[in-house]
Amino acid sequence: MHVLATQTASLDEAYQAIDLAQSPGEIVVLSFSDSDLSALAAAWQRDADGLPTLRLANLRKLKHPMSVDLYVDSVAAQAKIVIVRCLGGVDYWRYGLERLADLAREQGVLFAALPGDDRPDPRLAAMSTVPAATRDLLDRYFREGGIGNLGNALRHAASLFGPPMPWQEPTPIGPFAILGPAEDPRPAALIVFYRANLMAGDMAPIEALMAALDRQGLSPVAVALGSLKDPAVEAPLGALIEARRPAIVLNTTAFSALREDDTTVLDRADVPVLQVVLSGSTRSAWSESGRGLSPSDLAMNVVLPELDGRLLTRAISFKEEAPSDPRLEFASVRHVPVADRVDYVARLAAAWARLSSTPRADRRLALVLSDYPARGGRTGYAVGLDSVESVLEILVLLRSEGYDTGARDWRAEDIERLLHRRQPFLRCGKVVVLLQPDRGGAYHDTTAEPHPDYVEIYRRLRDDEKIDALIHLGTHGTLEWLPGKALALSADCWPEKVLGPMPVIYPFIVNNPGEAVQAKRRLSAVMIGHLTPPLGQAGLHGTLAEMEGLIEEYAAAEGLDRHRLGFLEQEIVERAWTSGLAQECGLVKGETEREAIAKLDAQLCDIKELSIRDGLHIFGRTPPEEMLRPLIAATRAEAALRASAGAERAALIAALDGRRVAPGPAGAPTRGRADVLPTGRNLTSIDPRAIPTRTASAIGVRAADEVVRRYLQDHGEHPRNLVIDLWASASLRTGGDDLAQAFAYLGVRPVWDGQSSRVTGIEVLPLAALDRPRIDVTLRISGLFRDIFESQIALFDLAVRKVAALEEDASDNPLAEAARAGGDLARVFGGAPGSYGARAGDLALDGEWRTRGDLGQAYLDGATHAYGGAESQREAADAFRGRVSGADVLVHPQDDRERDILDGDGAADFAGGFAAAAAMLGNTPELYHLDTSQPGAPRARRLAEEVARIVRGRLSNPRWIEGMLRHGHRGVAEIAQGVDALFAFAATADVVPGSLFDATHAALIADDAVLRAMRHANPEGAVAIVRRLDEARTRGLWVTRRNSTELEIERALAGSAA
Repeated sequence: MHVLATQTASLDEAYQAIDLAQSPGEIVVLSFSDSDLSALAAAWQRDADGLPTLRLANLRKLKHPMSVDLYVDSVAAQAKIVIVRCLGGVDYWRYGLERLADLAREQGVLFAALPGDDRPDPRLAAMSTVPAATRDLLDRYFREGGIGNLGNALRHAASLFGPPMPWQEPTPIGPFAILGPAEDPRPAALIVFYRANLMAGDMAPIEALMAALDRQGLSPVAVALGSLKDPAVEAPLGALIEARRPAIVLNTTAFSALREDDTTVLDRADVPVLQVVLSGSTRSAWSESGRGLSPSDLAMNVVLPELDGRLLTRAISFKEEAPSDPRLEFASVRHVPVADRVDYVARLAAAWARLSSTPRADRRLALVLSDYPARGGRTGYAVGLDSVESVLEILVLLRSEGYDTGARDWRAEDIERLLHRRQPFLRCGKVVVLLQPDRGGAYHDTTAEPHPDYVEIYRRLRDDEKIDALIHLGTHGTLEWLPGKALALSADCWPEKVLGPMPVIYPFIVNNPGEAVQAKRRLSAVMIGHLTPPLGQAGLHGTLAEMEGLIEEYAAAEGLDRHRLGFLEQEIVERAWTSGLAQECGLVKGETEREAIAKLDAQLCDIKELSIRDGLHIFGRTPPEEMLRPLIAATRAEAALRASAGAERAALIAALDGRRVAPGPAGAPTRGRADVLPTGRNLTSIDPRAIPTRTASAIGVRAADEVVRRYLQDHGEHPRNLVIDLWASASLRTGGDDLAQAFAYLGVRPVWDGQSSRVTGIEVLPLAALDRPRIDVTLRISGLFRDIFESQIALFDLAVRKVAALEEDASDNPLAEAARAGGDLARVFGGAPGSYGARAGDLALDGEWRTRGDLGQAYLDGATHAYGGAESQREAADAFRGRVSGADVLVHPQDDRERDILDGDGAADFAGGFAAAAAMLGNTPELYHLDTSQPGAPRARRLAEEVARIVRGRLSNPRWIEGMLRHGHRGVAEIAQGVDALFAFAATADVVPGSLFDATHAALIADDAVLRAMRHANPEGAVAIVRRLDEARTRGLWVTRRNSTELEIERALAGSAA
């Protein structure tokens, strides 16, 4: 057996190396906790003349291996004892712990590796060299905390290597302390914070928050504890909750507090838990950051607390250094509160408390429908949701639960008057239903302030209507995309300026975690997941069904009637060329009829098995039985599926009562994600540090193999340069399939920690293990991916540089070839910070353009920055231009069956924009759509093949059209979305032959019954469809074979005008 050599690299190598420039000390203490370090500094300063020299450092400054090596060699190696208190365990500082453990054993330095919380950590204990009793005693000093206990810890540590010093056993302070009035008739606001802040005297943000809550008419009760998971805390905290029955909980502790039964002690309160961030960064770093929070704050204070169902609010304090003590060579750090951020959180807490205390009949609500995209007939658009029927379902539910929804029963016509803009709002008792106003400017343009009319509408809701809560119905609105920080918003961020501190409840499709977290984190919203639309198989219709019948007849005749066989062969092939199917499935003139028929048969099977939406979901309503069966088959979770509608209704009522809505993951049910069911839970994402997961990595390898196989089939050689689109929603939904795929092309795989499953680095595989050359991969990332996955970007950049440094032949490693030639190694590109989208789709559909090159330039203008590397981000428009001009292939992945590339213009924006840019630069790369909806059998198709499959199987399919028309206005909007996306692909990628426009026209315009139904249900949508097809014709994107097409379009336009 031969073992192939691999190379590994840690994620810590992606951080910048820092020299702390400390001289040696006899005692060295390292911790992630500034509270620990500040209290140690204060303890040493009290008795500096009697204690050995002390060096203190925060582990955040020692992430890079070079920083660790420098510190270990220059400081720790000359110490008598080194104490490390590692919050999060070995995973958070593995390399440093391993270096110190080796040093201790080789040079006899005493070493104590302690856990950063109250839970024993056997892995840390195994690394220590001090006796177990000593380690446990030191741990107790830190767990009890306080300047007195830590002073005794220093004296005990000094006694281990020098003359004995007097020290005392740790003074028990207890796991739990309560601040605030014992009795107060006002609603209680429970604040949870770390006891370490109390013991270190670092209480300014907690005291400021208590004062602000008091000003808002709440009774603040603050609880100091070591950890919400500490068993010793559960009884007293539970008793306090039972006694005070808080109206709201504000939590400042980090991480998740979930126990093995997926509950937390705070669940007993049955109220929203607001996550309040005491940031580990400085105020200046926050002010200058578009993200708002560092990757560590994102993980510890946002993502992991969300698993408990907490609602992110704001960062209310930031770290500030005191003057450095030259004797310690260390500056203590304190939290400094920011008054307006504290005040905002207190006002939001008060708003939730008011909501819960107001009788249902007196609550004033706004029910807002989205207006995105702001194109003809798309008002009230919500991905996968019939917003009109959902509003009616919600109004009926509210009335049954005691809300004032007016004296009459509301009908679809009432809601549709809003959507047709015949009235500005619909007053249903104390519930105001309205269409979200036009924000002005492009949807994702974060440089454009909202229109004054937009701001005024929300002001009226707050100040004139005095609403208690806002329900935004469906995926997705514009409020969460207004300019400002991605996280931890400031007072200058437009979502806060427009909405203010308002309870937001947001029903959202369960399979879109990326955009769900955008609203969750920027609006502090309760995101109530709802079911995806029911699915069915496309089947075959019209010409396709006739072709299938001929092929079946051909198969039956083979070997029986050679004369009949020849006639059928000729008839099938001729029909294929006449209908356009031949071009769509890649038939070539001169190939044998048998080869052609085999291709046609495969194409028809592919279309027939396509999953299509069989209508739309209605919030809180179980789909009809026949529509539920495909979801039951995909998830094997019948009971949970049937419980979903009731859970959606119950969650909405609970949120409006100011009660807790249980958390639940987001994902695609049809990919087997039974864990997302039942819906009706507060949507969560996953820890970005665990991406890609082990499962995702295995799927990513299979996906990369499929792309390479298809390229070999099409070109007879391996691709050398590849571009892949990476979107945040897909990464959160799948655990990182697409990023794992990118690693696989490079010949790299992730390295995970054995216990936490977090990604800690990468392993570069030898060429012999790949059995193919490495592929130079470029990531074109979405704006949300940039905002959420900073560590993954750094990890991929690290992988690129490790592969580029290999001594391998140019034929096997194009990255190494580029590095030896002095090329730019940036391989992660996206829009400027704060920008979203790829621009090409918006320009094609809404802007002024003349040529395909204009759209290509828009795409290039939307990817001006490189991410990763020493600079983290930099302008690199020319570098990206070079990657596009030299690409052999683009890969656009799709991971679920619940949507397709014509569901919206996003795929055309990215994949089509790339195609237009490449053509403008003189390149004709392969364009692949990669379907990973069945993870065990990924399928790479040419983009043109996929467009044809969707048009034939869905957009022109009478079954799908009928299903959409059942949903009236919203159904026509879905049809209009598909036509827009088809147009955008034709404009950008040139992958839409005239036959597909012909099929679309025949199904929607030439069919009088369909056209009349669309006009009746949604006149603006019907006009938009006709005009878009006419634009395709007049721009030369559609060359029709039908003589009657122009006349039919003119009649349709004239009929619409009438």
